[in-house]
Formats: sequence, C-alpha cells, structure tokens
Amino acid sequence: MKRSSKAFAFILIFLLTAAIALPACSSKSENPASSDGAGASSPEASQTSGSDELASNDPVTLRLTLWGSPGEVQTYQKAIDRFHQKYPNITVKLEHIPTDYDTKLTTMVAGNQEPDVAMMESGSIAFPLAEEGKFLNLQQFVDSDSELSADRLIPNISYYSEPGNLIGIAPGPETFSLYYNVDMFKDAGVTPPSAKAAEAWTWDQFVEAAKKLTIDENGKNASDPDFNPKKIKQFGVNGANGWWGPWSNFIFSNGGDFLSADGKTFGLNQPEAVEALQKVADLVNVHHVAPSPVQSKNVPGTNVALQTKKVAMVIDGQWANFDLSNTNVNYDVAPLPVMKTPITTVVCGMFSVFKSTKHPQEAWGLVKALLDPEGTLELNQKGLWMPALKSWYEDPSLIEKWTANSKGRTPGYQDAVIDMMLGYSHQTPTGYVKNFNKIMDIVNPALDKVWLGQQTAQQAMDAIAEKAQAQVKGRRDVK
Repeated sequence: MKRSSKAFAFILIFLLTAAIALPACSSKSENPASSDGAGASSPEASQTSGSDELASNDPVTLRLTLWGSPGEVQTYQKAIDRFHQKYPNITVKLEHIPTDYDTKLTTMVAGNQEPDVAMMESGSIAFPLAEEGKFLNLQQFVDSDSELSADRLIPNISYYSEPGNLIGIAPGPETFSLYYNVDMFKDAGVTPPSAKAAEAWTWDQFVEAAKKLTIDENGKNASDPDFNPKKIKQFGVNGANGWWGPWSNFIFSNGGDFLSADGKTFGLNQPEAVEALQKVADLVNVHHVAPSPVQSKNVPGTNVALQTKKVAMVIDGQWANFDLSNTNVNYDVAPLPVMKTPITTVVCGMFSVFKSTKHPQEAWGLVKALLDPEGTLELNQKGLWMPALKSWYEDPSLIEKWTANSKGRTPGYQDAVIDMMLGYSHQTPTGYVKNFNKIMDIVNPALDKVWLGQQTAQQAMDAIAEKAQAQVKGRRDVK
C-alpha cells in the first residue's frame, strides 16, 4: 500500500490549534478502563478466551476508517456486510478518507473523536500514535483466539511497537518483484529470468540483460560501442531508485540494513549498504539502462511503461499486478536480481484498534473479518493483494480461490511472488527502525546526488552519517 509519508512533527504543530477548536466532549472521550458505564470495563476484561462468540448480543456500533480506491472500499464493504450477517447486533460505520488520511485521522485523535478500528501506515502515523499509548495491544487477543493465532499469519505483516506489544496486523503482504514484457524479451533475443529463487538472476546477469534491452534512437543497444546514452527510446529497467521501498531490497540482499543489529548505529554508510546503493545508481550513470531522475518524469507507470514498450523491466510492488491485469500486455514476473541472497521487502498497511474503544472485543472481531481472505477475495483475485493467512498458500482449494482464472496471476507468480514471500521476505524498515522518517529526511536528499551521479554512494552516506546518527533511536525488535 504505497503511500507518501508525512512529517509527523508538522502535523502535531497543526493539531495543537485544531484540538482547541474541536468539541471537547466525545462519545469516545472516556477510557474504557475508567468507565463505569455499559461498555467493557477494560480491554483485558472483555477479550475472548479462544471462542468465536462475541461477549454480548447488545447493539454495538463500530467506526472504521480507511483509505483506498473506490474498488477497494467496495470490497471492504462486502467484508463488513459478511461480518454483520454473522453478528447482526454489530453495525460498522465505514469512513473512507481518500486523501490526507494521516492529517485527518490525527485531527480526530486530537479531538477525542478517533474511530474504533483504523487502517494505519507504519511509516508515518502508526508508531508515533503507538508511542503515545493510543492503541490496544492485540497480542492479548492473538494469544487467546482459537481462529487467528500468530502461527496462522504469514511472515512480516504483524507490527510491534516493542517486543510483545502488537499494535496492528496487515490484511495481506505486498512484496517487490521484477515485472517484464515477455514480447520485448523475445524481440531482443534475451532469455527471460527464472521465476525460482534458487535460479534468480545475479546482479551481473540482470545488468547484462538490461543492456540488451536498452535501445537508442538508432536501434543500438547499450552493449554496442556505438550506443548513444543521450538518445534512449527504450530503457531496459526502471524503478530501482527513488523511494526506499525498491532499493531496500538490494540493501537487504547484500547483507546490509538501515541500522546495526543492536539498533545503535546508522547502517547505510556501511560497506554492504553502500555497495548496493552504488550498484543501483550505476544502472543510470554507468550502464545507462535505467532513466535518471530527470528522465523518469517522462516514463509512465509500470502498466503503461510495459504496455507501450517504453521499458522492458520494472521493479515494483505487488500492487502493479492490479493495473497490469487490466491491460493486454504480455507480462510475467520474476524474483528481484540477487546480490548475495534472494530477498523481497514486505510493505503493507495495518489495522489497529484504538484504546479508547468501548467495545474492544467486537473491534477485534472486526479486525479478524478484515483479515479474512474470504471477505476481500476480489482484491486477492485481481492481484492487488495476497492473503494474510498461511492456509491460503497451503490448501490447494484455497489457493485455487484466489489464483485461478486471474490475469494478475502469471505463469511465474507461484514461484516468483508466493514462494518468495513465504521463504525470502524481509520486514519493511518502517516496522522496526525507530524514528525512521527523521532518518530518511536526511538520507533522501543525499541519495538524490547519488542517483544524479554527482557523488558516490560512499561519499553521500559518509557526508550525512553524523546527522543521521543523531536521529538513531534504536530498533523496535530489540529490547
């Protein structure tokens, strides 16, 4: 669920004024733990004990906020309708916030008007709110629920503010892969990459293929001595640089990380990370197989780029299948090129329950309904998502439900996407790097110089290492 991050500090400044203007009273202004009304006396008191039955048949209304396209919202509404059929006493009010989600939700929080359940973005708003103690710890429910235990969830979709404090679970993983136009490979006489992780291209093999697939206005490819890098009409690859999502894969593949293992040291100026960043930059400035930041402005998105043959390969996320499946382009998918080990970074939004809810048990029931692949089957079938539950990757009848007769599930999909996710996935750095946005506010401008060829990766990362180190606050997965 790729979304642009926002500077949380700026939002808080805005909200200091907004909070004063909003009404002081709210139906959610009381904390359940101190309420002596009809609601649950505390989250712990109303949790399930492994039973699917919710505690009460009394009428309950839950508010749910989320972002997404109209199609996504329609699918969510179907999941909510299924939930209501199962529990007729529970009404869910879906509040779709298509733009400025973080700002609007934070305004709700400041005015004590937060929803019961909310879709959250780990890279911007979720962890700052978690550090303020705004969310229920979902671990208590996972530990006692007979239907949704931790071992039934796929890897890297559970978000912890610290070990043991589960603040959100994603409805499914979104990983990165190499998308390519099959016909362009045939035209260039290039053998497509294997879909299997064990046979994935090395970085050097990837670069050589990209050279043969990069064509100038005179029909010369980037392997030809007469190739003109200033007059490129077809690029071999796009999407490796830019935001951290794509290039993080290569940092991890090369054995690097954003922070040291103990969380005390800035990691992007270390040899493994620097080497990976430099190789990504060399695609543009040395091999001339990828567009520069300036040239990228004239390169369309993945589905159009592959369909119009502007680009032969694109490094992109799982969500690209959704748009590609709605085109007639002959495409397939492969694992990302490997530096040392196969890796794909998992990025996804999560569902969290606010601590202010008066109905924690029912809110947990709603989260379960939103995580149920059966409820969001349409989005899984169209290739936008993958299921959150392991059984949907292991049971042939369940696999058939979301992969059969889907244009978003190409011949290489099982090996290149599903098997990669199950066996070679890496959590998003936003899930474990504390103060991630502040660190990246320093890193990103420095990397712009690398992508433009103005500095080497080592020079750029060394230049900002001291400032970045000052923003290092540790890792969430280390006590």
